[in-house]
Amino acid sequence: MEKNITLLVVDDDEDDRQLFIESAKEVDETIICVTAADGQEALKILQNDNNILPDYVFLDLRMPRFSGRKCLEEIKKDARLTHIPIIVYTTSREVEDAIELKNMGAAHFVSKPVNPDEIYYLISAVLDGKWNNISE
Repeated sequence: MEKNITLLVVDDDEDDRQLFIESAKEVDETIICVTAADGQEALKILQNDNNILPDYVFLDLRMPRFSGRKCLEEIKKDARLTHIPIIVYTTSREVEDAIELKNMGAAHFVSKPVNPDEIYYLISAVLDGKWNNISE
């Protein structure tokens, strides 16, 4: 029996989280989406041994209280979590941010998708392993 793909979507904007869930279900209705409103909530989910670890984390960079950058840093410190690909998305288009986040262990850095088609494409490309085809 094949395991369902699980995504953890970390974003402080509730509408963006919902849009992500809807787009993921369009890609594959069996995808399981778990959401967190900030990095701190995401870490609680990830560090709870009773939870199944996600296959991918989609992480908003700019969030109040506990940023995506801080969350990425904490995930990469935890040996149990470090293998999970983290796709950081943000409104930032700064090359320096992309370089820094990749050096911190992010699998990919993309501009924040704003509509369902962009999110659908992002999720599809990630699940198909087409990292190089995702525009930054």
